[in-house]
Amino acid sequence: MSKKRADLLITNIGQLATPRGKKPARGEKMSNLRVIRDAAVAVKDGDLTAVGTGEKVLHDYTAPKELDAGGHLVTPGFVDPHTHIVFAGSREQEFEMRCQGASYKEIALAGGGILSTVLATREASEDEILDQSLPRLKRCLEFGTTTVEIKSGYGLDTATELKMLRVIDRLRKKTPLDVVSTFLGAHEVPPEYRSDRDGYVRLLIEQMIPAVAESGLAEFTDIFTEQHVFDVSQSRRILQAAKEAGFKLRLHADEIVSLGGAQLAAELQAVSADHLGAISARGIKALAESGTIAVLLPGTTFFINLESYAPATALKEAGVAIALSTDCNPGSSMTESMQIIQTLACLYLDLPPAEALSASTLNAACAIDRGDRVGTLEPGKQADLVIWDCADYRAIPYHYGVNLVRTVIKKGKVVVGGL
Repeated sequence: MSKKRADLLITNIGQLATPRGKKPARGEKMSNLRVIRDAAVAVKDGDLTAVGTGEKVLHDYTAPKELDAGGHLVTPGFVDPHTHIVFAGSREQEFEMRCQGASYKEIALAGGGILSTVLATREASEDEILDQSLPRLKRCLEFGTTTVEIKSGYGLDTATELKMLRVIDRLRKKTPLDVVSTFLGAHEVPPEYRSDRDGYVRLLIEQMIPAVAESGLAEFTDIFTEQHVFDVSQSRRILQAAKEAGFKLRLHADEIVSLGGAQLAAELQAVSADHLGAISARGIKALAESGTIAVLLPGTTFFINLESYAPATALKEAGVAIALSTDCNPGSSMTESMQIIQTLACLYLDLPPAEALSASTLNAACAIDRGDRVGTLEPGKQADLVIWDCADYRAIPYHYGVNLVRTVIKKGKVVVGGL
């Protein structure tokens, strides 16, 4: 029998670990990784065409190129479904203030927080924002992320929000990463509307959402549903307008106060509800019944030193699909590393390493409607994978604070490292 022809064979994989399927894993199924020893994969036209034991794949396939994984671990590339990577300026001075005892709220009242980044981003040119954001996106790739969602939200006016979305679109063309774009004009109320919050809601509905929809620069609309930002009623109005304009929905929900954001996400059939540090039992039940994915951001809870993390165990036991993300942003989680998020998820969300991996690959892909293309190593999916400088997937959260990536392959091409 003649062998099938592939473009690339990756051989001598000591351990291949991957979730399976196109829909999110829930409950105990999050631990059901396919683990293959002495594995190999075949790649054709940027997609995986075979995944199995080395003996089987090499028996069935030939290719002009072959990469030896050196007996190392291979997993799917990480999917980071909640980031704020595009912004201007920096806020390390706020970190120092927090180290000296200032609270997040006190920093915001002193002129820091989101609005300080809004001012810097408004003043910066499109090229300046691009130049500052590109290194962050490249670090995502270097740490093993192959698909990333990026939000606007540091403009809070039509012109700057569109400027940010154009930067996101330009970044998509400058790196190998798959980039998913989200409009987050409802990230905060800008200074000029502080005494007229409903006026800003009207601006979002009547001007900003239509302008972004016309531009075609965003797939999702997000909102910060939280006390002192947008209440549930305002959030519903904004999100309904976005849905009518053709956007898929996501929410920052119940991060600090149990406001009902999770129930709203379920009601509007949002793809995801994110943060959820203060989600109620009713909110958990609503997410479980709706299928909305819970995107948990332990890096944020850790970095701003909140007392309680999102109730991952309760969410999991209720049947809610859990995803993980960095929440990379200048104020509350300044990291591009999904590897450190694995460690935090294991330690503070009580997710075993297998569940943390599923939450960072398949479930994270589903949280941005990409479960049919990325997030697992299976025939028909994109050949997005990482070769690690370790032999077992449990070493990723265990050996923390370093970059264990050896090689990143995106759509069948080596984009980081080598062999």
